[in-house]
Amino acid sequence: MVNVMNATKFLGGASVIQHLDLKISVLEIVGLAGASGSGKSTLLRCIQGLETLDEGSIDRPEHTGFMFQDFQLFPHMTVWENILYAPLHKRRTELKKEEYISNAHRLLYSLGILSQKDIYPHRLSGGQKQRAALARALIMNPKLLLCDEPTSGLDKSTTGSVAQIFKQVHEQGVTVLIASHDIDFLCDVCDRIIMMRQGKIVLDISPKEKGFYAESLYQFYKD
Repeated sequence: MVNVMNATKFLGGASVIQHLDLKISVLEIVGLAGASGSGKSTLLRCIQGLETLDEGSIDRPEHTGFMFQDFQLFPHMTVWENILYAPLHKRRTELKKEEYISNAHRLLYSLGILSQKDIYPHRLSGGQKQRAALARALIMNPKLLLCDEPTSGLDKSTTGSVAQIFKQVHEQGVTVLIASHDIDFLCDVCDRIIMMRQGKIVLDISPKEKGFYAESLYQFYKD
C-alpha cells in the first residue's frame, strides 16, 4: 500500500526526516506520534505529494485523501459546496454528477452533519468542521486517507465520536495514516503506532499487544 524508502527532507537547512523507511499494509490504521518538530506532519505531506523529498522515494496508491489540521474548508462555500467542489470540477472517475450528489448525501448523513449542509464554515463547531473535512476527503473514494491532527482543538466527547468515525471509514476499505499528539486517541483507533523523534522512527508498536499501556507510550513520548 505505502512504501517509504530512505526518505530524507530538509527544511531551512535542517533535516526534518532522516533516511526513514516505512511500510504500511492494505487496510491498516497507523498512527504517527511524536512531539512538535518530530517530522510526522512533514512525512504525511511528503506521502501526499505536497512536499518533495530531497532523497529517497515513496510508493503509494494513486487515489489518496488528505485532511489538514486546520481543515482548509473554503470559507465562501457551504458544507455541501465544499464537498462537491473537487468531484464536480476535478473528476478522477467516471461517476456521474448524480452519483456524486448521492454519495455526498450519504457521507453527510453517516457523519451526522446532513442538517449542516447549507451552512458556511464560520458557523460550524470544531467537530462539525472536522466531519465536513472528512467527508470532502472521502467523496473522492480514496484508497489511502492521510490525516494531520484530526482531533486538534476538539473536546473529549467529540474526540470519542471522531474515533468511531475513523473505525467506520476503515470498515469501508480505506487504509488510514493519522498524525496526532493524542496518544489515547491513537491507541483507541490504530493497529500500529509509530513514534517519531528528530525525523526518525524510534518505536513501532501495536496497542493491541498484551501488556501494552498507553501510559508507557506517554512516558516514551516525554523522554
